[in-house]
Amino acid sequence: MNSPLAPGSRIAISGASGLIGSALARSLSADGHEVVRIVRRAPRSKDEVRWDPAAQRVDAAGLAGCAAVVNLAGAGIASRRWTEDYRRQIRDSRVLGTAALAEAVASLDTPPRVFLNGSAIGFYGDTGDRAVDETAPPGDGFLPSVCVEWEEAAGAAREAGVRTVFARTGLVVAREGGAWAKLFPLFKAGLGGRMGDGRQYWSYIALHDEVAALRHLLDTESLSGPVNLTAPEPLTNAEVTEAMGRVLRRPTLFAVPAPVLRTALGGMSGDVLGSQRVLPSRLLDSGFAFAFPSIDAALRSALR
Repeated sequence: MNSPLAPGSRIAISGASGLIGSALARSLSADGHEVVRIVRRAPRSKDEVRWDPAAQRVDAAGLAGCAAVVNLAGAGIASRRWTEDYRRQIRDSRVLGTAALAEAVASLDTPPRVFLNGSAIGFYGDTGDRAVDETAPPGDGFLPSVCVEWEEAAGAAREAGVRTVFARTGLVVAREGGAWAKLFPLFKAGLGGRMGDGRQYWSYIALHDEVAALRHLLDTESLSGPVNLTAPEPLTNAEVTEAMGRVLRRPTLFAVPAPVLRTALGGMSGDVLGSQRVLPSRLLDSGFAFAFPSIDAALRSALR
């Protein structure tokens, strides 16, 4: 059942300066919604609300009147090498921030209709060539454990009766950030190639479809819990590499051996070498239509 947010709804977003958050904020604003940005510094205008995720403090009064709260904040997975300190930042920035926002939402006399919380397909761990959807259990390792805690941290909002949705996002195809921000320059220079043996599955989604899917989650009252945000047909790294060469019209000869990637990327290499064949079953079942379902279409969309 769809029940779109009313025109001019007030929607709060944490992580609104990031790749996905900024694109979502632009989309909502363009449709006449009032976007409230949740920021770490002193607010500069009425459309900003202050929070301190590390201290688990949120100006809950600033969320009053919001029809939806969207939490997309978190330290970048691919931003730095995974030292022990940075692993802690990856975990705490998600778990503590989510708990703080969920508790703020639950404390409101009139809570929002929906709490949309970021998550990731890292929940499933390495699935090899086995396709998984939202019914699959969590995998083993650091990222799955972070994702489990991340989603559990939203408990206060769920217990308060707020529809709570977890957007388990895949690899976002965009020039402005994420994995593809690093891949596009390499491939344009003719230095791209498969990574490791190339047989690992990559579950991707065009940035346009990511934003449209988030809007769909906000508007679809029948959806709660985890929803995978990935294109319908995951591809192997070798297939993605071939598409990059085809779309960019560049050779893809420079394969990067797995040991080199592990040395260069540390713990983050699992994101590149690990295989995640994730299907968006609940998204498709709820009637969502992808604008750029194929890798060629997603790449061309990003390059436009």
